[in-house]
Amino acid sequence: MELIYLDNNATTRPDDAVAAAMDDANRALWANPSSVHRFGQMVRQRLELARAAAAELVGARPRELVFTSGGTEANNLAIRGLLGPTLGSATPGVLITTPVEHAAVREPAEAYEARGGAVVRLAVDHDGRIGPQQVADAVASAHEDGRAVLVSVQWANNETGVLQPVDAIARAAHEHKRVRLHVDATQAVGKIPVDVKATGVDLMTFAGHKFHGPKGVGALYVRAGVRLDALQRGGPQERELRGGTENTAGIIGLGVAAELARAFLEDVGRIDALRELRDRFEQAVCRACPKTVVNAGGGPRLWNTTNLGFPGLEAEAVLLGLSERGVCASAGAACSSGSLDPSPVLLAMGVPEPTAHGAVRFSLSRQTTPDEIDRAALIVPEVVRRLAQTLPVSA
Repeated sequence: MELIYLDNNATTRPDDAVAAAMDDANRALWANPSSVHRFGQMVRQRLELARAAAAELVGARPRELVFTSGGTEANNLAIRGLLGPTLGSATPGVLITTPVEHAAVREPAEAYEARGGAVVRLAVDHDGRIGPQQVADAVASAHEDGRAVLVSVQWANNETGVLQPVDAIARAAHEHKRVRLHVDATQAVGKIPVDVKATGVDLMTFAGHKFHGPKGVGALYVRAGVRLDALQRGGPQERELRGGTENTAGIIGLGVAAELARAFLEDVGRIDALRELRDRFEQAVCRACPKTVVNAGGGPRLWNTTNLGFPGLEAEAVLLGLSERGVCASAGAACSSGSLDPSPVLLAMGVPEPTAHGAVRFSLSRQTTPDEIDRAALIVPEVVRRLAQTLPVSA
């Protein structure tokens, strides 16, 4: 059975050039990059070249990137590293966020709130978007007390692909002093052009395995002048914000993936062709199964993502049926797989529970082929129709 992999928002297949570079690093560049001898400094040079490549992908200066173990750690470093010190003050800082964030932001927000911090969650529209005026009003209200404010939003939603108006949000957030903007761009970097300087973000998260790089390595952009409290101490690495010997092979792989992503983003025609594949798949499934709902299909989305709701079915049953036919997809965030609860992201958007329970995310990559899409467009309706006859769920 030939695999059809449509779960690329969970992770992408490492590019062959990435795997080769990491293999070479593990075999020939295994010295500690903090060592002062020539071998160690040769490794350090390769690591810094990778940092420069990753920085160029997002429009940053190399010294503004802090390497982490991935997007989750980077999000925690941004939120806890900035707001943690304020908990001991008379006026703890305020975190302004949304209910449609990834768990790597949502759960640190809940933990901050449990420790006595203030969290403001902005309501989203039916496409899962917020408006800049909401941000401006929330910032103004929080700023009245003279408290430090952190706004934390996703650039692209991991479940629906919906894009937030980050440029406008940045302008609204920075209308007042002592306000920092953190953007979780884990799903955006490598798929759409991202420029931290042009956008005006203060902190930004991304991870290599979302754009054909390795797992276990990501980065946090920290704008020059923004001060964070380290979460992991034990050495001077990464500007003393993340102690410990660096994942050299992973970082080198991330650098190669960044170079490949830059070349991909310059090929607008290729991106348009992939978007057309996504649309073709979406339309074919909707024609074959007229009750299908395209969640958040009305707003700007990533070219690679569609979230389809099959009312009256359970997403887990759909996924198992697809897996038996070789199709890999996901019920929302891969980190939440195994949960029978409907996605909090979809519920926050006002998606009815019967539809949210049956929502399945399909996500393409730049390696997805037309043949895979055409085969998936036949298999998905077959599975959905069979389940509707045998395992319907009462509304």
